[in-house]
Amino acid sequence: MSLESLSGKTVLVTGAGGLVGSRITAKLRDLGARPISVCKLDAYPPTVYSQQFGIDTGGPDFVVGDISEPGLMEGLLAGCDYVVHAAALADVAACTRRPIDAIGNNIVGTERVLEAAAASSSVRRLVFVSSASVYGNGTSGDAGPGLFTEGAAVRPLSVYGNTKVWGEYQTAAVLGAAGTSYAVVRYFSVYGEPQVVKQDSHSWVVAWFAMRAALGLPLHLNGGGHQVRDFVHVDDVAAGTLRALVAPQAHNQTVNIGTGTGTLIRQIAELIRIRYPEAALVDTPMPVGDPEGGYADISRMEQVLGWRPGISVVEGVRRYTSWLDRTPEAIPAWMRDERAA
Repeated sequence: MSLESLSGKTVLVTGAGGLVGSRITAKLRDLGARPISVCKLDAYPPTVYSQQFGIDTGGPDFVVGDISEPGLMEGLLAGCDYVVHAAALADVAACTRRPIDAIGNNIVGTERVLEAAAASSSVRRLVFVSSASVYGNGTSGDAGPGLFTEGAAVRPLSVYGNTKVWGEYQTAAVLGAAGTSYAVVRYFSVYGEPQVVKQDSHSWVVAWFAMRAALGLPLHLNGGGHQVRDFVHVDDVAAGTLRALVAPQAHNQTVNIGTGTGTLIRQIAELIRIRYPEAALVDTPMPVGDPEGGYADISRMEQVLGWRPGISVVEGVRRYTSWLDRTPEAIPAWMRDERAA
């Protein structure tokens, strides 16, 4: 089934105000679908949502709300054909600092969405957005970061990873019992314009490095920058998620969304330095819960979705730095204050 089959369909997208969610809703509109968006809009300053992510909260199809609020999801899901559940406290460091908030957002909120979808007579499939963080450093005995396959044991190292493991199992339990089709997509390291960094976070390294380099600040290589990540551009992430929504073979499947290529954090810094050659590199300690990582086995993705990402990390980083050159106001004030200090 092609993405064109979404034309005329109504799709509820939770977390629609974020980088991925806003890209998914934009692609849905391009396909002729009607996205209904829900998001708390509390992760960034208001200008990020309006100016960077292009969010318009004025229409009836954008709801500013908390998915964990009782009764909200039942009303929003009425008449929806599909659901993309992307809402989460997705910052690993924030989840570690505030585990109760992570539980409220990622567990209680997910349960509300699942219960409403299970009770719906119109929902054809729900896609639960998970993360490569469920793999941790892979199975015990591994020589080091390597290939992460969907059938491998999950060994999360962080609060965030724990909540995603629970969400995966709970999606299967609740929707499986109701006979509602679902798919789980495990995102690897999402990046791409117009991603904006959050203070006190160690996620979104492409944005972090580019913005710091643009200000003449050093690039901090946590743990020496030897962690492996599979960087997948947000455009590819959105495309893969929508394919999981409609592909017949994705029924009740768990699918990696990655490129199948591992990249060192230090290599990202070097790609950033192509545009900002004066940027200094500084080794810093490894944050708590930051895995050595690995890269996606994409064989199931290719088989189930009939697709693979098309944007290389070299091209994606170039796109991001070019966007930042055109949009320097995207650099947050608190980061500029660090330069002035």
